[in-house]
Amino acid sequence: MSEALAPDPAIDQRIASRVRALRAERGLSLEALAARSGVSRATLSRIENAETSATAAVLGRLAAAFGLSVSRLMHLAEDAFAPLVPAAAQPFWTDPATGWVRRQISPPAAALSGEVVEGCLAPGTRIAYDAPPREGLEHHLVLLAGRLAVTLDGETHALAPGDCLRYRFHGTSAFETPPDAAARYLLFTV
Repeated sequence: MSEALAPDPAIDQRIASRVRALRAERGLSLEALAARSGVSRATLSRIENAETSATAAVLGRLAAAFGLSVSRLMHLAEDAFAPLVPAAAQPFWTDPATGWVRRQISPPAAALSGEVVEGCLAPGTRIAYDAPPREGLEHHLVLLAGRLAVTLDGETHALAPGDCLRYRFHGTSAFETPPDAAARYLLFTV
């Protein structure tokens, strides 16, 4: 990840607006969304008011509750999109709980299904999801540097630099780095 990039200070506000809008579009109360996502009503309220940053695990639960990928939850999928997205214009977000850095390389576009995200995990980091953001969502994960273990429905895959793991989400998943190695990867969503 380029050290010249700085976190987008408005991302929590965009996530807040997006979650609030999606909840309203679906006619869900905070209580109903809490029941559907497993995220407490109080936490949802703080997220919608941009009083707290959502963690990767919470974003995963919300994405699953809305039937969206995390990318589409975090960013509005617009009909028009720029064909070239300079590196300096690619927003990134840091998970306040784990330090995971997620750079949105290709913004979601309503007319296109594929997206590319770069992820950076520090040594000894574990991110787990209880459910897929969307049943059957296809991913291609290419490890660029470090070591990474990806567990899908109880089966663990150990990745080394250059390895590509192709899978569809159908259940639980976890992404974990060993205590002595970080991981940098590209994630292609189809």
